[in-house]
Amino acid sequence: MPLPENNLLFGFAPRLTAEQREYVDAIFDYQLVMVNAKAGTGKTTLAVACAKLFKQPLTYIFNPVQESAMGFRPGTQSEKESIYHQPLMDALLEINENPAQCVYNEEALVNEAIRRKVSMKRVMDSIWCYPKTPLFLRGTNLKEMTIIIDECQNFTVQELRKIFTRVHDSCKVICIGHSGQIDIPFAKSGFVPYMEHFKSQPYCKILTLTKNFRGDLANWADSI
Repeated sequence: MPLPENNLLFGFAPRLTAEQREYVDAIFDYQLVMVNAKAGTGKTTLAVACAKLFKQPLTYIFNPVQESAMGFRPGTQSEKESIYHQPLMDALLEINENPAQCVYNEEALVNEAIRRKVSMKRVMDSIWCYPKTPLFLRGTNLKEMTIIIDECQNFTVQELRKIFTRVHDSCKVICIGHSGQIDIPFAKSGFVPYMEHFKSQPYCKILTLTKNFRGDLANWADSI
């Protein structure tokens, strides 16, 4: 599906490689896109850029691989989880979005409402990104939203099943991962098994991105 003529994907469209263009087109054309992509390929930035164009809420699902220790770390729940939001924050900055104004953070929003002496509804007007972990998806319905599952290689089959079985057909789902950078026991990762499981479905597109744009050092490190 061609991008709208009056939209250059926040300036990225003219610079897309053939692989990236196929990725972006797939996000527009399919309900589920699963991309096995090396580091530095632009996978999260392009997914967030497309999500912005869909003009519906973005649920950004991440998996803290050290979650068993999170309860013992200092700080609030939001502060503990914030280190896992960095790919989302970086992607938003790339499309000229201010994370402080568009990412849901209840504590920050309360403080902002107090500072500005306005209602919570007023400060919520610009919020469209909602970071979540699989821990808080039990019993929920995912409707009329774009869903990005980032670092998907670090989700187990059970965790991915929990997410996928809550998705309604009104959603777009983008699963981003790299089978070469699995941080959990390899046999437990559900990323490759679910790519195999979904690859024959007409609503799903499986893709790869191979060019790391970070430079020679990053590319050479990834080739070991």
